[in-house]
Amino acid sequence: MSLGPAITLTNVSVQYGTRAALLDASLEIPAGSLFAIMGLSGAGKSTLLRSINRLVTPTAGQVRVGDIDVTALDAAGLRRFRQNTTAMVFQNFGLLPHRNTIDNVAFPLRLQGQAAGPARAAAKSWLERFGLAAVTAASPATLSAGMRQRVGLARALVTDAPVLLMDEPFSALDPITRRAMQDETKGLQRDLGKTVVIITHDPREAFRIADRIAVVHAGRIVQSATPDELRSRPANEHVAALLAAADL
Repeated sequence: MSLGPAITLTNVSVQYGTRAALLDASLEIPAGSLFAIMGLSGAGKSTLLRSINRLVTPTAGQVRVGDIDVTALDAAGLRRFRQNTTAMVFQNFGLLPHRNTIDNVAFPLRLQGQAAGPARAAAKSWLERFGLAAVTAASPATLSAGMRQRVGLARALVTDAPVLLMDEPFSALDPITRRAMQDETKGLQRDLGKTVVIITHDPREAFRIADRIAVVHAGRIVQSATPDELRSRPANEHVAALLAAADL
């Protein structure tokens, strides 16, 4: 099994007008790891995640995914990178309301130019893997939140992109479904060897699923470590307070 690529951010900053959303962020995400980015609302977590696939373009610094300098890509190169190297799962599921379940999952393959038949066959295989074979013709509006999130995950995985970016994907789910989706994600990452980067504001979620965790505060990465290292040696009072609030 080949592992997904390592991801390196070097001195990345993102400025929105006069507001700095990310400040001089440097981070190493190991190849084939499940990496959590944790912090309070507004800390800069999603900005950091979206700088990896340049949904947000850094004001300064460099982002590398494997051998690819993402910050140097032109429009055509960036489009290929997003289609082939990264996939994304959104907090609000991001499903297309006018397409049924199977066509939502097949959509990224159709964007790559695959014919409808093979694309739908690949989509059907992933839906079956997630226990959704009975709802292939259903519209997203008729599905439960847990089902919609599984459809979103199937759509992200159908292209076999080696990097999976997940922006607070479980925050809208009930506790039981949330735990099941955490387990599902951890199992898939282990089985497929992808590099998975997940945003969360929940320290318990980060500690439960991640190999390593970066803590973001006020636009800065204040610590990057394993869960055990964070627990035993928090870098500052903010990290310690986050863990204490979660009783970790």
